Amino acid sequence: MNETTIPDLLARSAVLHPDRPSLSFYDGEPMSYRALKERVDEIAAFLADHGIAPGDRVAILSENGPHWGIAFFAVTSLGAAAVPILADFPASEVHHILRHSEAQAVFVSEKQYAKLEDAPFDHLRLRILIDDFSVIDPDTNKDRLRNLIADGGMELRKIKTKALRLVGLLPSRVREDDLASIIYTSGTTGHTKGVMLTHRNIVQDAVATTKRVDVGPEDRMLSILPLAHVYECTLGLVTPVMQAASVVYLRKPPTAAVLLPALQAVRPTILLSVPLIIEKMVRGRVWPEIRKKAAARWASKVPSLRRAIHRQAGKKMRAAFGGRLKLLCIGGAALAPDVEAFLIEAEFPYSIGYGLTETSPLVTGTDARQTRLRSAGKPLTGVDVKIDAPDPATGEGEILVRGTTVMKGYYKDPEKTASVLSADGWFRTGDLGCIDAEGYLFIKGRRKNVILGPSGENIYPEIIESIINRLDPVLESLVYERQGQLAARVCLDGEKLDALVEERKYDEAKIREHIRRVLDDVKRHVNDNVAVFSRLNKVIQQTEPFEKTPTQKIKRFLYVDDGPISSG
Repeated sequence: MNETTIPDLLARSAVLHPDRPSLSFYDGEPMSYRALKERVDEIAAFLADHGIAPGDRVAILSENGPHWGIAFFAVTSLGAAAVPILADFPASEVHHILRHSEAQAVFVSEKQYAKLEDAPFDHLRLRILIDDFSVIDPDTNKDRLRNLIADGGMELRKIKTKALRLVGLLPSRVREDDLASIIYTSGTTGHTKGVMLTHRNIVQDAVATTKRVDVGPEDRMLSILPLAHVYECTLGLVTPVMQAASVVYLRKPPTAAVLLPALQAVRPTILLSVPLIIEKMVRGRVWPEIRKKAAARWASKVPSLRRAIHRQAGKKMRAAFGGRLKLLCIGGAALAPDVEAFLIEAEFPYSIGYGLTETSPLVTGTDARQTRLRSAGKPLTGVDVKIDAPDPATGEGEILVRGTTVMKGYYKDPEKTASVLSADGWFRTGDLGCIDAEGYLFIKGRRKNVILGPSGENIYPEIIESIINRLDPVLESLVYERQGQLAARVCLDGEKLDALVEERKYDEAKIREHIRRVLDDVKRHVNDNVAVFSRLNKVIQQTEPFEKTPTQKIKRFLYVDDGPISSG
């Protein structure tokens, strides 16, 4: 494939496979690729008629669904840059992204529209209800949207007329180095940073992925991760559209009650997941089923018998996934070693990949036949990976990446861009790893302290800590992942506690009760001011000052373990 722009790959699929199903809801009728291309062209013309020009930024604030993909392809086909916003972001973060990107338009769902109310944006000229692609008056409140939805069909009828009128007025060709998307990932200063990805970045990552994983028109994918995340956008939308595969969306979050029936109905051949989903299935359903029988518990102690039991369990798991699954792609974080070892013995078709938003995202990966325990696979075609300053004893060092999939830079932040991109194109990932003699990459740790949310969202603990540390009487805090949930250790101001004893004559029991209330208040305040996936499950008191480096940074590794939380 010579074409390296997003509109090129959609046009190609519409020509080669016009009648194949493209995007649909789980309980809806799929659009053909011919219909998808027509709808994208209509919406692109509609945007142009409302003054959106190449180079403009257009935000997408919505839950997953076919219209999300239509909006994304329409924006990028016009030569504008899509700005996906995670639906779980709070209103304050949404406002920051819209202002920082200077978005001229936004596609927004009815469920998300309240985040735009009462917020003036001088640059935001156009608000479009993504549910039916009708224009929303800036003065419209959430309560009036229902009437707007009822009348939205009229706006859609106008779109086709405008599309016909604008034939020949749209750019004849989007260039491969044009900006396609600005994806905002949480930063460490309290605000997000915008990763600029070009058409070349995204499409070349998709092309390289298909050279590693077989994807074709007969494949069906069930989308369970947020499209605003580059993992799902590139690998779960752009890649299958390029190969004329079909993608099915859920109308509700992928809880077990929603996901399991959908898997049986859709029978996907490929599924993108984060470790938490498969870990919950194995630990919460498969292993308890195996261990409830005494004979199975005994047999599991014998390696040959254990493997036989796990193979049978693997067959049942494949049936639970619909019976047609040829590959479960797992990325975003490390898969638990015991769960991965089980998948291998169960002969369950999985693969592990490594990547970042800044690399569009996939850097390394394998197909199901070439997985290796604890490895993230081999570099994709056209992607170079090397270890910077490797330790002579272990071979471990910082992972550097270079290739056509590496971002253009951070939006409006040349200093940050220069700090991670070298003059000769190497991107510093901040992650530690090593490469074995056969070229497999092994991730050993992260310099960046990113935590993976339940649906693949990036959670940066420094942002949550900055919220905690502003509270009285907090001195400092540390946020970390504990048994799949977020916890915070909080060090309180001892002098203020001592003063409380003097002032109110608190005894030890009352001091403990006061500390409990403070910690509860910390948890409540944080959870009211962060996205759902960043909410704290536990807040405990750190009774001793945190140990620090010479530069006064907390030694995080001393406080992150898997033991039980005993207090708070």
